[in-house]
Amino acid sequence: MRFTALVALVSAALALAGPAPLEKRATCPGGQTVEDDRCCVWFDVLDDIQVNILNGGQCANGVHKALRLAFHDSIGFSPSRTAAGQFGGGGSDGSIIEHSNIELTFPPNGNLQAIVEAERTAALTHNVSFADMVQFVAAAGMANCPGSPRLEFMAGRPGTSQASPSGLVPGPGNSVTQILNRMADAGFTADETVDLLASHSIAAQVGLNTGIRGSPLDSTPDVFDSQFFVETLLEGVLNPGPTTGFAEVLSPLPGEFRMQSDFAMARDPRTACRWQELATDQALMATAFRAAMVKLATLGNDRSTLADCSSVIPNPPSNPNVPTIPGGKTLDDIEGSCAATPFPSLPIAPGPIPTIPAVAV
Repeated sequence: MRFTALVALVSAALALAGPAPLEKRATCPGGQTVEDDRCCVWFDVLDDIQVNILNGGQCANGVHKALRLAFHDSIGFSPSRTAAGQFGGGGSDGSIIEHSNIELTFPPNGNLQAIVEAERTAALTHNVSFADMVQFVAAAGMANCPGSPRLEFMAGRPGTSQASPSGLVPGPGNSVTQILNRMADAGFTADETVDLLASHSIAAQVGLNTGIRGSPLDSTPDVFDSQFFVETLLEGVLNPGPTTGFAEVLSPLPGEFRMQSDFAMARDPRTACRWQELATDQALMATAFRAAMVKLATLGNDRSTLADCSSVIPNPPSNPNVPTIPGGKTLDDIEGSCAATPFPSLPIAPGPIPTIPAVAV
């Protein structure tokens, strides 16, 4: 009886501890040890793309574009269309590169030509699939951004695809209902949709208002932090450019661009409380974003056929800063929209209202 009880206790302890870490069992030509020999090529890819796509290892426009490309490729996935007997898209399949002549004509996919061609060249150079390349550049790029989580990277997606149907990529001019319905079709909850929008913390617009190309969506576009979620809740008071762009609404800060869809998501009762959670909890923002990206990056794929090559992704630098209300603003400027919880007090950054400089695009 005592022996049986001991076995039961040990089994329970092992279950709580989780699965044992994967044993590294392959040695790459460069001396690295990895879980699967399919991972070895990605060390060479990493060296290549850091120089030729990711601005020499910076959290800059190469990362912005790579992350946007990963979402636009992956979200081409509609189980409802498949159930209706139509092709619903292949998800994270690289079709946006393989069939760029079709998919780059879709309005939401504007200004992606340069990153598509750069990643096509890298994939052909290293003999890897377009699908894997899209997700790898996004994960490796995020590792250049202080505060980012270390994203998962799975390798082994198929090397061929079909062109995605049009109408599957939500855009900044869509209503909250349209965005949530599209994301739900692809398998994402309202909270997960907000989690993915953490990508806007390192984003800038290019084509929505060409008069102010490179205007960031928050005041810290080179840091993965919750300033985006804080600043999107500030009252809009100005146009950052001489004219109003497509899907643009009033901004709280000079130089900062605000998308209509971000403004609406921050204030909609279905998403406002999650938005507020991420605004004040950067650790939650990082873990939630990583979990949502794990899901996004393998849409349409059988994970059991893929190799976990996450060890190739570098560890991102930390971000010691805490979320703040920008200088010259106060808590009264926050348009808190979570009925369940008032917006908490945050420190106010010193100095006057900042002007946010444009970034290189």
